[in-house]
Amino acid sequence: MTTLSSADKQQLEALGISAQQVENQIVQFKNGFAFSDLIAPATIGKGIVRFDENEIKDLVRQFDEDKKYYDIIKFVPASGAASRMFKNLYAFVEEYKNKEIPADFLKKEKIKPDSVENFFMGIHDFAFFNDLKCQLQAKGKDIEKMLNDNELVEIVETLLNADGMNYGNLPKALLKFHKYGDSARLAMEEHLVEAAEYSNNGKVAKLHFTVSQEHLDIFKKIVNYVLPKYEKQFGIKYEISFSVQKPSTDTIAVDMNNEPFRDKDGKLVFRPGGHGALIQNLNDLHKEIIFIKNIDNVVPDRFKATTYEYKKVLGGYLFRLQQQQFEYLELLDDGDVTNEELAEITAFAKDQLMIDIPDFFSTYNEIEKVDFLYGKLNRPMRVCGMVKNEGEPGGGPYFTRNSSDEISLQIVESSQIDHKNEKQEAMFRSSTHFNPVDLVCATQDFKGNSFNLPDYVDPETGFISLKSKDGKDLKAMELPGLWNGAMADWITIFVEVPILTFNPVKTVNDLLRETHQG
Repeated sequence: MTTLSSADKQQLEALGISAQQVENQIVQFKNGFAFSDLIAPATIGKGIVRFDENEIKDLVRQFDEDKKYYDIIKFVPASGAASRMFKNLYAFVEEYKNKEIPADFLKKEKIKPDSVENFFMGIHDFAFFNDLKCQLQAKGKDIEKMLNDNELVEIVETLLNADGMNYGNLPKALLKFHKYGDSARLAMEEHLVEAAEYSNNGKVAKLHFTVSQEHLDIFKKIVNYVLPKYEKQFGIKYEISFSVQKPSTDTIAVDMNNEPFRDKDGKLVFRPGGHGALIQNLNDLHKEIIFIKNIDNVVPDRFKATTYEYKKVLGGYLFRLQQQQFEYLELLDDGDVTNEELAEITAFAKDQLMIDIPDFFSTYNEIEKVDFLYGKLNRPMRVCGMVKNEGEPGGGPYFTRNSSDEISLQIVESSQIDHKNEKQEAMFRSSTHFNPVDLVCATQDFKGNSFNLPDYVDPETGFISLKSKDGKDLKAMELPGLWNGAMADWITIFVEVPILTFNPVKTVNDLLRETHQG
């Protein structure tokens, strides 16, 4: 049992964290997290659904026709800082701040796509170029002359630093991603444009952004500034809401002996619990249908048609499955079910919802079968897009077995897999698809009540990483990921979507890819 001082308890109370939570987390540090138990990778026809052209048209039509009956919102995790996008540029400034840049720096024959050289070679193609040019003009500088004279450090500093464009300290959402003639759109604006197409009921488009506390005010200010333009353009109203990651979802840091880590002032150190903490924010929405998409996975208008089509495919498929699910739940709730209806519901659960029906189910009497099926069907549901694995990072789709010996479809990250286990590693390597964070979720039951989403988290699927503070090593704990363990007990459906729907911006040079050029 960890001994907490009165000052510790006051700190916990201010954060909304209980002493029991801290104790449980310390026990978890001591015990560690078990690796995922992979049974098989999900593949086409075995865990992943692939639709033909006619099915795609039918699902798009169903979504367009039915969306007016649903309360739909788009949920965008947007608290991530852009600083990691500029890692190479920061290293470049560090190296050449007080050192002459080689004359041939930008004249090499072979330049890697992710290199600093490529950043400068493509600088005119960035959506933020004109802003950068103007910032330098305000200093009496000409960017073309600076490029020619290798005054490259000052260009980068103007882009990244607070006395310039401050891109190194802003969230990705507020960076200009795409050019449209003489104008440009922020990443956040591209989500507004998308929302007008599929997260609206014909009159109102709803979006929810999770943001960091430090950027909340500027985020709101910029959103309010651009909204009138898009409301006029699309002839709709927007309903925008925001939330921050709750301090109560932070996790205690420990030292190498699993004792609470304290800062120089003796205070307990807590760290953000990762994106899995956002299950609380998702839970607070109380919406019927929630699309989830990362802030940096957007494309210019000329590539949006494919995105729209497959968003509607995922949404239409969810509508179709949920309508059947609710019909069967009504039957089960009444309790007056024939053997033929039980067989039909069982087949739907197994073949359409990918719910594992154990062998012992056949030994149940009618009441036990009804109870089992009711419990399995009356859960939140998610339909997840999966793209073919072409070397991009991302969690993969697998059949896994949990500690209760239940088999289900899960999105599993590489960090959750025991790579030293040959069989597990072989299954990991044989996965054909990965998750681009393209989800549509149903979070209310057949009676219109919102599920309490934290009830469906598998707490055993978090992970521990090594960090440092004030020059000392510490252990940090991340909660089960939002689309991983935080949704472990959801009904999960995987659908193949094209690679064009996945265009993340992990480094600034990703914006030079064709799919980010307007």
